[in-house]
Amino acid sequence: MTSSHGLEGRAAVVTGGTRGIGRAVAGTLAAAGALVCVTARDPDEVRRTAAELDGIGLAGDVAGPGHPEELTDLALREFGRLDVLVNNAATNQPYGPLMEAGPDAWREAFAVNVEAPLRLVQCAWRGWMREHGGSVVNVCTEGAGHVGPHVGAYGTTKAALLHLTRQLAGELAPRVRVNSVSPGLVRTEMARFVWEPGEAEVAAGLPLGRIGEPQDVARAVVWLASDAAGWITGADLLVDGGTRVRAARATAGNPVHDRLREHGPAPR
Repeated sequence: MTSSHGLEGRAAVVTGGTRGIGRAVAGTLAAAGALVCVTARDPDEVRRTAAELDGIGLAGDVAGPGHPEELTDLALREFGRLDVLVNNAATNQPYGPLMEAGPDAWREAFAVNVEAPLRLVQCAWRGWMREHGGSVVNVCTEGAGHVGPHVGAYGTTKAALLHLTRQLAGELAPRVRVNSVSPGLVRTEMARFVWEPGEAEVAAGLPLGRIGEPQDVARAVVWLASDAAGWITGADLLVDGGTRVRAARATAGNPVHDRLREHGPAPR
């Protein structure tokens, strides 16, 4: 990041900010000159990350009673402002067929992935952004655009978060910009069960030839949060290594692709 992004001296809150994508976002914001406040469940990780970033932190559950208020109050008290909010914290539970999803786990998924981001935006709006402006970036998922086995609850909540992003962008303009980033498969602990058993095979199926790194997503998040994206709101930026376009690749061994490559379309 350079000074042209206008993040120097601005204050940012990053949820789920001690691991994976959230940690990369927090670090990239700090490197761009922002004052950073992180939150996550593990107090030791929060303290360590805050110290590494020369920032502040608050341990807790983003969906817990009072936590959004405490978090935004902390940032406003310590920094005197709150310019950027990154809603990254999420749960992928309940994992499995939706016919086996219990009501408590279902409600928890929506509480963490949808309700908490809304509550945090409300707090940031009331505490600072309504009068001074700001930027919100929600971390969604490329998977919200299609269905897949065992991730129905996660995909449904993230699809709701995508719509919430657009709704808030309309309601809070022009003072506050609200956008989202939708990562594909990224090398995080949450997604380890997907990429670790056969990383080379998975990477080979992507047009860009590798799975994502947290920093790939962090750069996109920070760009959207910055002045460089000052005329963008209500947008969702795919950061997926080309997942959405991989069907166009003429890969050997795929009978449909082989036929198209060898014969082409029938003459009219």
